[in-house]
Order: sequence, then structure tokens, then C-alpha cells
Amino acid sequence: MTAKLGLIGAGMINTQIAHLATRVGINVMLSNTRGPESLQDLVDELGPHAQAGTIADAAAFSDLVSVSIPFGAYASLPADALARKIVIDTMNYYPGRDGDFPEVAERTITTSELLQQHLPDANVVKALHNLDALHLLNGARPDNRQNRWALPVAGDDQTAKNRVIELLDQIGYDGVDCGTLADSWRIEADTPIYVNPYVGPTPDGLTLDEQIDWYATDTAAVVTRADVERMAAEATRKAPAGGRPTSLHRAWTGYLARLHS
Repeated sequence: MTAKLGLIGAGMINTQIAHLATRVGINVMLSNTRGPESLQDLVDELGPHAQAGTIADAAAFSDLVSVSIPFGAYASLPADALARKIVIDTMNYYPGRDGDFPEVAERTITTSELLQQHLPDANVVKALHNLDALHLLNGARPDNRQNRWALPVAGDDQTAKNRVIELLDQIGYDGVDCGTLADSWRIEADTPIYVNPYVGPTPDGLTLDEQIDWYATDTAAVVTRADVERMAAEATRKAPAGGRPTSLHRAWTGYLARLHS
């Protein structure tokens, strides 16, 4: 059982992972590039299982570290501090945000393989990357093993993958082994498993604002282990790679626009 989790990056995904972890008694150390004082409000919100530190502090806090920063900044991650760590890679490549990565765009290498090259002494595991932040938080079912959503996991080290699958189980998801980092193109952004399968049917007749309100609490979808295996198998290695707003649910992009207005 995971007792501690370090988090590098405190945007929407790692914030929700911190919420899920602290709810089940996992101690977390949050960090970002702005310093621990910028995270105090979030720490207060999360409660006694949370604290903030520097990026080096978060890397040292546990042997399990969740990394959630824009993919374009992956080379800024401290390789020495993350040596011998299990690094959960939640990052996705968005060309409009992250810039030009020709090998990734042409699908000759996966984003997680690039991260593993940058962190040669860590064990990188791709996970917790294919849900939007709202569904990641709302879809977790730590006390209900019968109707859980299944999430894909990929990595080269089986022991590291098993540790991440155990963490997913603690916070309320079924982890499905989808192969190696070289295989992880099957579960990257803009593949069948990305975001949309976890969104329930949109009710008819809603305005965009009403869709956004519905989306913020939606947990109606059913995504089983068999569904994850099927979607990974159905993925095609088409180029260019990378997530695009047009591939995401209209209500999610509307929610982001509302959040930043």
C-alpha cells in the first residue's frame, strides 16, 4: 500500500491526484516552479495529509512521484533527484502548447520514451493521463470495486507498473497493463481511450452553460478492463500525434474557457 506520494507540478491533474490520495490517507508532498508558499491554500484545502516543498523535496519524499507539467517542459525535470524513483507520467503532447517535437509528431517515439531517456535512472510509468481533471476526481470509486472505471498503464519495468496499479486501486480505479513505453502510443492523446470514453451521454436540449454544469458532475460512463484492452488494440499509429481541442468534449473545452474567463 502506498503511504506517500510526491507530486511535481500542481496544475489541474496533480491537484486532483492529491485530492484522491489524501482522501484515502496517503501523505502527499506538492511542488511547483513557483515555490511551496504558492501552494499553501491548496495544502490547507487538502488537510493534514498534505504538505508543500520544493521540486527536490517532492522527489525525495517518496519512491513514487507523479509528474504533471506541460510536456514541452519535460527536459526541466531533475534527472538526479528522480533517479531510482517510480515516475508516474501524466503528461500529454499538445502541439499548440508544447511546440515542435518531430519524432513524437511522426510517432517514431512516444512521449513516455522521451521522458525515460531524460530520466535514465528512473522507472517511468504512463498513467493517470487520459481523463480530464473533473472526471479524474469524480470517477474514482475507492469503496466500490464492482463498478470502477479502468485506466490504462504502460511501462518497461513490471514491478514499477504493479506499484502504480496498486496506487490506482487505492484511489479508486482499476489499472490495466497496456504494455511497454514503446506501446504507449496506443493510449496517448487523440487515441480511442483518451477522455471521451469516460464521459456519459450528453442530455438533450442543454445550452453550453448547462452542458458545462452537467459535465462537472458526470460519472455515467462505464469503462471496464475489457473496454480498455479493446480501445488500446483498436488504436492506429496515425500521424501527426498529439491532442487537439477539437478531439475533446465540447463541454470540457467550454469549462476551461469559463475557468479562465
